[in-house]
Amino acid sequence: MKALYAIAIAVGLLSGCAVDRHEARAGVKGALIGAAGGAALSALAGGDPAKGAAIGAAAGATVGVVSADSDRHDRRGDHRW
Repeated sequence: MKALYAIAIAVGLLSGCAVDRHEARAGVKGALIGAAGGAALSALAGGDPAKGAAIGAAAGATVGVVSADSDRHDRRGDHRW
């Protein structure tokens, strides 16, 4: 259980290391949405809502940063900027 919390905290902190402000915002939004969804699903399934929130936040932050980074191509020449 402690290892799970440590992983969730590490992912959250690393998602905050995004260079671009857009990526950082996407990571925070993803973490908040994931935490809410994870807590709700865990509570509905009869599990620990805190554990569900931690897992959801880690997954949401990761998806938020990765999806924000995939939109970073200049459409004129497909160059990263």
